[in-house]
Amino acid sequence: MTAKEKFDHLATSLPGCKPGKMFGKECIKAPNGKALAIFFLDDMVFKLKDEAHDDAMALDGACIFTPAKGRPMKGWVQLSFDYVDQWETFAGLACDYVSALPANKKK
Repeated sequence: MTAKEKFDHLATSLPGCKPGKMFGKECIKAPNGKALAIFFLDDMVFKLKDEAHDDAMALDGACIFTPAKGRPMKGWVQLSFDYVDQWETFAGLACDYVSALPANKKK
């Protein structure tokens, strides 16, 4: 399975979640409209906190997502395709976290 195929699977298999766009990149949105994961250069980037964030950052090569040079995004952890077998776990943790946040306001 390619990185893109795994992303597509996750985007359609997480309960209540759906594919979307963030920063012009494909993402997975929670039922409240907030992004929980971004597909970036064959990597997945997850919005995590506390122990889940620490666990992801402990993996070799994991880093804070920095889409613009010098502007890291707090709470967003980028994991390479090397950890594809853990993407589903982190996607579930990100979904739980992001789903508990207040919903986006409708425009």
